[in-house]
Parts: sequence; C-alpha cells; structure tokens
Amino acid sequence: MSEQPDAAAEPGSVAEDPDTLAVAVAELRPALEAILMVSDEPLDRVRLASVVGHPVEEVDDALAALAEEYTQQGRGFELRNVAGGWRFYSRAEFAAVVEGFVLEGQQARLTQAALETLSVVAYKQPVSRARVSAIRGVNVDGVMRTLLNRGLVEEAGHDEQSGANLYRTTSYFLERIGITSLDELPELAPYLPDMDDLEDELAHAAGLGERAPTNAPEPEAATDNASPHSASSHASPHSGEGTEPDGGTEIT
Repeated sequence: MSEQPDAAAEPGSVAEDPDTLAVAVAELRPALEAILMVSDEPLDRVRLASVVGHPVEEVDDALAALAEEYTQQGRGFELRNVAGGWRFYSRAEFAAVVEGFVLEGQQARLTQAALETLSVVAYKQPVSRARVSAIRGVNVDGVMRTLLNRGLVEEAGHDEQSGANLYRTTSYFLERIGITSLDELPELAPYLPDMDDLEDELAHAAGLGERAPTNAPEPEAATDNASPHSASSHASPHSGEGTEPDGGTEIT
C-alpha cells in the first residue's frame, strides 16, 4: 500500500516549519516593517517568522531585500542585522540631525517656574514635592519631572513620617552653576519663607489640619497687598487651579 503524500510537506508550505504559523497572517514585507517599527530591541529571524506566519527562509530573504531597498532609495534609516537580530537604525550620515533633535530638550532654558522650584530644592533639601508646592503656591509635579529628567534633581529617600519621596540636587547641578559644594550657595534664606510658618498650611493641604473653631472670625478678603504666601492668595498645592502651565523649559 503506497503512502499518501503529506500535504504539509509540500515545498513552500508554512506548516513544515514548527516555528511559523499554519497560515500566513499578512503580506510578508509590510508585516515585517510594521513589527520592526514598534520593536525596541533586535528581533531574530525565528521570532519574526513565528509572528508573521512565513517560513524562516522567506523571512531571511525579505529582510535582506528590505535592507538593500532602503539603502538604494537613500532613506534616512536602515535595517541592520545586529547581535543576532534585525532592527531599524537612523543612518550614520544623519547623526548630527538626530543628535540635535534628541538634545533639543536638554538645551532648552529652564523657565522661571523651574528655576524657582530648583532653588527651593537646593536650599531646603532633602524636601518633598508637597513642601516645595507649599512654598511656591502651585503644584510643581510637572516641573519636578523636568528637573529629574534634566539630571538636576534626584530622589533622596523617604520622609519618615509621611512616607513621601524626598528630593535633593545632584552633582550635575553643582557643575552647572559652577560650585563644588552646597556650602558655596549664596545666602538666600531671608528671601525664602520659614518652613515653620508652613506647617499649618502643609497639614491643611494634606487634609490633616485641625478644624478651625466655630467662633473664629471670617478671614479678610484678599487684596492686592496680601502676602504672596498667605493661604487665601493661592490655590492649594494639590489643586488643579494651582498647577504650573508648563513642564519647566522654554525654547531659546
């Protein structure tokens, strides 16, 4: 009795490769481009074949053809086989353009809001975001993220009582302002509010303040001459009304 030919063993059949799907899920080249476009690491031939549902040999040929095609067309990117996997890279001759784009945010000047926040951290460190917000009178979350990303501020443990993250300036901060130690910072204490005066406001902002007596007089309406640090002259540091409108950088 003759054996019937195995349909799965026909040349070109996807099923003959255990690392591919039984049916191709998409056109090969566009599928490879789509996958490689969203990958943040090199992908090897077997992994790609498994995802697109084509034999490994066909994937190899398609990848090589795509790489050659990009080179011939003079694209700004290229497809490389690096460390056993394929990945898109910007072409070497455009390195200066790419570098300028990547470093653009690093070269942007800090806004006044960011400089004020950085000053508070420098003089009050280690300090929590809530304390910085209370001093400045606005929510500083966005600005603090900018300072962290710029390497000017870093985490410095947690507050023992509240568990909040504490922040301090970095050695890069010292380098940027041209000093070797925080002891060389100019004396600015007279221009900053005393932290002792902010305890009630901080407690109130955290919802821990004591309820005011029922016979307490109504607070006076805020005037143009009101202190910039009074509770009635600014929104709570945890309210949306007092949020910084930007992330702390401005284009030069």
